[in-house]
Amino acid sequence: MPDVKVTYDKSVNAAYIYFTDPQVSVRSAHTYPCDPIDVDGMINLDFDEQGRLIGIEVLAAMSKLPEYVLQAAERLDSEGS
Repeated sequence: MPDVKVTYDKSVNAAYIYFTDPQVSVRSAHTYPCDPIDVDGMINLDFDEQGRLIGIEVLAAMSKLPEYVLQAAERLDSEGS
């Protein structure tokens, strides 16, 4: 199984975990927001037109994901440059 791509923007504290080939552009056809009260934050599941999970958006990422995941993520903010 190939590595999963993760991006992180510290300026907005948001991460995205991709379950698609990074070389292929796949658009989300449906987003399912998880209940922010149940998960103590906002997590959105993105699905393609066939109903396959293509990615997970994690807001308040520093409190939801292990630090090593965020450190290894591709940075989208100016600190990552």
